Amino acid sequence: MPFVACYPLIEHPMTTTLYRPVGPKELKLIEESGWTAFPPRLPDQPIFYPVTNEPYAIQIARDWNVPASGSGFVTRFEVETEYLNRFPVETVGGSEHTELWVPAEELEEFNRHIVGKIVVTKTFPE
Repeated sequence: MPFVACYPLIEHPMTTTLYRPVGPKELKLIEESGWTAFPPRLPDQPIFYPVTNEPYAIQIARDWNVPASGSGFVTRFEVETEYLNRFPVETVGGSEHTELWVPAEELEEFNRHIVGKIVVTKTFPE
């Protein structure tokens, strides 16, 4: 299925910007990777789901990660657009709640298609 989104995601013709809300434990593992990879999923987490827009990532970081772990972070990163074409974009609530569903066993390969560094754009609580 081609990668189709209703948001202007492409900042460079070869990459697509994605976001990932994370808690402090996942952020530490990202930092330990040199800001270049997301950690493997836990056994009860069959899907890695980066989101397609920052407002949705903010909502998750603020409303889910903060109550669960005391803080939440929004990360932004670029992925090769051609590679992303293999993953469906799922709408999981309102029209702005869009995310890619990457099977956990493909996360290592997904990480190899990240271009540049993973950066933190928001921190909660601020």
